[in-house]
Amino acid sequence: MVEGNREAHQARRRAIRRTAQRLHTTFYEHCAHWSFERLEPAAPIRWHRERWILAGTALLATLLSGLIMPAWATAMKPTPTIEAHTLLPLALPKTPAMNPAASTVDDWQVVRVQPGQTLSDIFSGHGLSLTDLQKVMDAAGSAKTALHNIHPGEEFDFLLGPGGTLQGFRFDKDQATRAIVRFDNGQPTLSLQSRDMDVREEVAHGVIRSSLYAAAGQAGLSNAMVGKLADLFKYDIDFVQDLREGDSFTVIYDDVYRDGARYGEGDILAAEFVNQGKRYTAYRFKKGDGSYGWFSEDGRPLQKSFLRIPVDFTRISSTFSTARMHPILGRMRAHKGVDYAAPTGTPIHAAGDGVIKYRGWERGYGNFVVIQHNKDISTAYGHMSRFASERVGQRVKQGQVIGYVGMTGLATGPHLHYEFRVDGVARNPLTVTLPKPEPLPAAQMAKFKSTVVKPELARLEQIDRRIQLARINPPGTDN
Repeated sequence: MVEGNREAHQARRRAIRRTAQRLHTTFYEHCAHWSFERLEPAAPIRWHRERWILAGTALLATLLSGLIMPAWATAMKPTPTIEAHTLLPLALPKTPAMNPAASTVDDWQVVRVQPGQTLSDIFSGHGLSLTDLQKVMDAAGSAKTALHNIHPGEEFDFLLGPGGTLQGFRFDKDQATRAIVRFDNGQPTLSLQSRDMDVREEVAHGVIRSSLYAAAGQAGLSNAMVGKLADLFKYDIDFVQDLREGDSFTVIYDDVYRDGARYGEGDILAAEFVNQGKRYTAYRFKKGDGSYGWFSEDGRPLQKSFLRIPVDFTRISSTFSTARMHPILGRMRAHKGVDYAAPTGTPIHAAGDGVIKYRGWERGYGNFVVIQHNKDISTAYGHMSRFASERVGQRVKQGQVIGYVGMTGLATGPHLHYEFRVDGVARNPLTVTLPKPEPLPAAQMAKFKSTVVKPELARLEQIDRRIQLARINPPGTDN
């Protein structure tokens, strides 16, 4: 049944095919080899002329479309409008011109002067010659005076180039000015640089328990400031023999800062020293001639007409006496002065202003100097190892060096024999009443009282009150 239906279906298909062939005879003549059936093997395709033409035309059309279409698309795009830009001037900060030399940090080598060193020693220590030192001195001009006398603690800066050649040298012309010598391209140049100086006021108070230096150290004072304090009151207080436990001091002073770092001690502005219950004061004041001095509350200069002790001594080896057993002669005789033992070579100072009356060898006294201060008073100095440069008839100032400690003449050890004579009669230098200096003139005295004593005295009294209050109510106690 199924087989019969299949044959009928195929017969219908063949009938339809014949009808189509009859109606489209021309088409079938050309395309008779095309078939959708796979019943028979397909004949190989043969290319005829018209087929080659057809294929070439299609390929040419494809190529032309690839070339023509982009160009056409580009041609059809609208012409772009060029956007106009306006340039506006913009003010910019000026850039400082770069200095190639300034961008390089110089490697300065800092040297601090040690005791006993000379400038030539310092140059030699850096591999430099005396010729280099002379070049610096020549280039320094008027500033070279600061190099003539150098002191321990001073600083010098060296700038060395390749091979250790000297390219620069720096030193302090004075406290506020630095001198810089440069040897750029072989040509010496000198420039001066101002230093930033600042003065800060300080206050210190101390009570002596063992020594002045120990008390000052606890109060925050440096040794240099202690020396200034002792120098102020040395005319009234013997700091070797007169100090007692419980003595006290208060100091208002300046500290000096340079370029932001502490540089050193300034001046004492006001000070008070209580020794064995007696109060001594000192106030700094600018005198009529423009110079500064220190005065007591009554306006008299602290610098007395005479130094009580004219030498830095280690001990008193013999006192003033009307009858003493002479250590060498072995018999009793008067000792008309005070013997101050000190190392050989210690400087001896003039006790006051005066004129050298005698300078030479004196029997028993060795090298001997006599200074006449006025018509009544003279001082004498014996056993010197050598004299200073002063000559007979030359005027000297108080504190000026007139000779050096020794043991010439009749002496068992190095010391200064010092005499104080009034109308030719020897007096005990330790107890003789020294003449008082003249006070300030009236006009300066009024200014001194109003501008110095009154405000500084108020400050000292305020400090004393705070100290007394602190003693009554020490820190950490309940009130």
